[in-house]
Amino acid sequence: MRQAPARMAHDHPGHEHGQHPPSDMELRVKALESVLVEKGLVDPAALDAIVDHYQHKVGPRNGARVVAKAWSDPAFRARLETDATAAIAELGYTGRQGEHMVALFNTPSLHNMVVCTLCSCYPWPVLGLPPVWYKSAPYRSRAVIDPRGVLAEFGVSLPQGIEVRVWDSTAEVRYLVIPERPAGTERLSEAELAALVTRDGMIGTARL
Repeated sequence: MRQAPARMAHDHPGHEHGQHPPSDMELRVKALESVLVEKGLVDPAALDAIVDHYQHKVGPRNGARVVAKAWSDPAFRARLETDATAAIAELGYTGRQGEHMVALFNTPSLHNMVVCTLCSCYPWPVLGLPPVWYKSAPYRSRAVIDPRGVLAEFGVSLPQGIEVRVWDSTAEVRYLVIPERPAGTERLSEAELAALVTRDGMIGTARL
C-alpha cells in the first residue's frame, strides 16, 4: 500500500518485494518459524500446504472469477443479486468466513466500499487473507467518517454526483464489491475479464 498522507499505508499488489530486504516483521516471523520447526512443534510441510492453499485456492483470483462471470453471464448476475452465497458456491467457493455473502454492484451513480469497523471480518473464500491496511485502525475508523478522503488516498477521486456507500462487514455478513465492467471489454473471455479485476476493486478502494 503506498504511503498515504500521514495516516494510512497501502501496499502495492504488483510490487516486486524481492528487490527489497525483508521487513522486521518478516524476519521475526521467519525466526519464529525456525524455532518452532527446530523444536518439532511445527511441520514445515504442513506450513507449506497452508501457504499454498491461501495462495492458490483461496484468494483474490476467486473473487475475480465471480466478478467476471457476473459481467458476462446475466443469469449468474441475477442469482448473485438474489443470493450471493449460493451463487458464489456454484463456483466452488465456500467455507469459513464466506458463509453469508452479499454482492454489492457499483453503477455509474453508486460506488460501494467495504470496511469492518470492529475487527477485520473479510470474505476469505473469494479474497483470501485481508491486507494489513484493511485491519488498521485508521482505515476502519476513517472509511466511515471520511470515505471520499480515504478513497483519494488510494488514488480514487469520484465526482460529487456519485454516491459513496460504505458497508460494515460483520461476523454474520461479508461483502464483495462487483465493480463496473470496463468499457471496450465486450469481446473478452471470462478468463480475460478476470485478469482485469483487482483485490482493491472488490473491496471498493479502487476503480477498474
